[in-house]
Amino acid sequence: MSTFLALVASLFAGFGEPESLSLTDVRFTLGVFGPPRADTKVLPGDRLVVSFDIAGITADEDGKILYSIGTELSDSKGKLLFRQPQRNQETIAALGGGRLPAFAQVDVGLDQPAGNYTLKATVKDRASDKSASLTRSFTVLPRAFGLVRLSASRDPDDQLPAFLPAVGQTVWLHLTVVGFERDKDGGQPNVLLEVRIRDEQGKVTTARPLSGTVNKDVPGDAQALPMQFPVLLNRGGKFTLELKATDKVSGKSVEFSHPFGVRSHR
Repeated sequence: MSTFLALVASLFAGFGEPESLSLTDVRFTLGVFGPPRADTKVLPGDRLVVSFDIAGITADEDGKILYSIGTELSDSKGKLLFRQPQRNQETIAALGGGRLPAFAQVDVGLDQPAGNYTLKATVKDRASDKSASLTRSFTVLPRAFGLVRLSASRDPDDQLPAFLPAVGQTVWLHLTVVGFERDKDGGQPNVLLEVRIRDEQGKVTTARPLSGTVNKDVPGDAQALPMQFPVLLNRGGKFTLELKATDKVSGKSVEFSHPFGVRSHR
């Protein structure tokens, strides 16, 4: 069985004038349409998202767009590991504009061997019969203690990306801890997660960090610890999210930080 659990691609469309079909603004992101990733290196268990725009797709007078998208995954030697055939889809472009935000997604298996891999996504305009492709390479690192699958959404199920945070919204932050160890006595992990937010001046927004510990009721075969927590955006401004996970069994820790902004209504 392939250790890549899934490879999914989705499209969101907008109506525009006919032009040459192309895939632009290609970037690796944290979650669907999230902020750019710092690099293209991922741990086993991570989720790699490639976001991009599609230009030149054909829409009829009612704004209907007919398209298909397929994906392929290859190793460093060019061996094909996974292929998702072209699947027909359609959407209505309600706002127009001529660009289609899109993404391709790879879920990396927990036992995926370290190495270099290549993702290829191909989009076909079924009305004009034109196609365009992109390829991007990434590296799977050896297994280690770390934070993976970081994303932000407007719902607890991580289905609605939070790409324009505004005052009054509640944003759900999602992440997964991998590479942890278990204590010898009870066989349970003991992982502490701390969450801090700093304002534009670098001052913490709360005196003590939000924190939570996972140390019980974890199945013996579980190799990943999914976590989520809500953040109420009660004021506008520029902030920095800081995460720290500590494995109290092994003594290892890992940190992550990323700036974000909150739009004010004034």
